[in-house]
Amino acid sequence: MKVYLQDTEATEQFGAKLWSLLPAKCLVFLHGDLGAGKTTLVRAYLRAAGFLGTVKSPTYTLVEEYSVGGHKIYHFDLYRLTDPEELEWIGIKDYFNQGGVCFIEWPGNGKGFLPEPDMTITLSVEGAGRSMTCNYFLHAKK
Repeated sequence: MKVYLQDTEATEQFGAKLWSLLPAKCLVFLHGDLGAGKTTLVRAYLRAAGFLGTVKSPTYTLVEEYSVGGHKIYHFDLYRLTDPEELEWIGIKDYFNQGGVCFIEWPGNGKGFLPEPDMTITLSVEGAGRSMTCNYFLHAKK
């Protein structure tokens, strides 16, 4: 599916819609250049889930963990990862085994240490808005 998101509000609306669409346990890869709207999408997902606190990009912390209404949500940013093996050191498999929704920005930096995603979302700046491509894979389970 490919759509044009005309502004930040449209990106937020799609992120909020993901809350009702994604299963309680899934892995979502987020692709796109800096400023493409990846964190905006995750923030909107969290707001739709009922999270009221600050949502920041985990660029320096590598992962931000949220617990909302009994749901676990993990937001990873692998932009600063220098070696995919670093994911072993942070115990990334433990996050996947706990269940919950895992959003991973810059998944290419973790190649070889990440499982196959249930969904990929690619955002790119296009004029004043964003072009977004979504792929949902059949192995995902609700």
